[in-house]
Amino acid sequence: MAASILIVEGKAGEHSFAPALEKVGYQVHTVHTGASALATIEQSPIQLIVFDASYMRTNGARTCHRLRRAASTTPIIHIRAGQQSLADVTEVDVFMQRPFTPRKLLNRIRALLPADEVKEEIVRYGSICLYRTKRSVEVNGQGESQLTPKLTQLLEEFIRHPNEVLSRRQLMQNVWDTDYIGDTRTLDVHIRWMRELIEDDPARPVILRTVRNKGYIFCHPTFIEIGHNGK
Repeated sequence: MAASILIVEGKAGEHSFAPALEKVGYQVHTVHTGASALATIEQSPIQLIVFDASYMRTNGARTCHRLRRAASTTPIIHIRAGQQSLADVTEVDVFMQRPFTPRKLLNRIRALLPADEVKEEIVRYGSICLYRTKRSVEVNGQGESQLTPKLTQLLEEFIRHPNEVLSRRQLMQNVWDTDYIGDTRTLDVHIRWMRELIEDDPARPVILRTVRNKGYIFCHPTFIEIGHNGK
C-alpha cells in the first residue's frame, strides 16, 4: 500500500507539491491549517508530514511543535520560503528552504519512509540494539521503543563513534546536514529524548554524557557489532 502523506500548506496554487507526490503514487492529504492537520492525524494513519510554510503568514514553528507532540515518531519535513528566519527550526526531521525542485523533496521523502524490513540492519553496542530499518531501539532486552528518523541517525552517529567526544557542530553537520549552529535547541531536545530511551536515570546519564564546552561522549565498555537480520 502506498504511503499516506499529509501536506500542510497555504494557498500555494501551482507551487503546491501535492500533484508531484500524487503522480508517483503517494496517498496525499492536503490541509491548510494546523488544526486541520491535527484532526487528520487523529482520523487517518499518516506515514509522513510535509509542513510547507512558504505561502503562509506563519513560519509554522509552533504548529510543527504541536504536530511532533501528536505524532512523536512520524517524520516531519518543514519547508520555508527563502526569506523566512531559520532561528526557530526545531523538532523536525528535515528542514528545506525554497526554491528547490519536487524531485529533491521526493528524494527526502523516500529517505525518511521505512525501508524493506526484510533487509533489516541491526547495530548493537553493549546492551543497546538499534534496528535501523524499523527505526527502533531496544535496551537490556526490555522491548523496542520507536525512534524518529533523526533520533535513529543521532543514535547511530554516537554508536559508531564510541568513547569519542562529538562536538555540537559535528552532530549538526552529520545528522542535520547543516553548518548552522546559532541555535542548538533542536540538538538539546533530541539529546534529552535519547537519554530518556537509553539511560536508567536520564537526569544522571552514564552512557550519553555531556563534556562541558566540548560536546557529548557515548561511553559503554563493550564493542560494536553490525549485521543483517540478527546474523
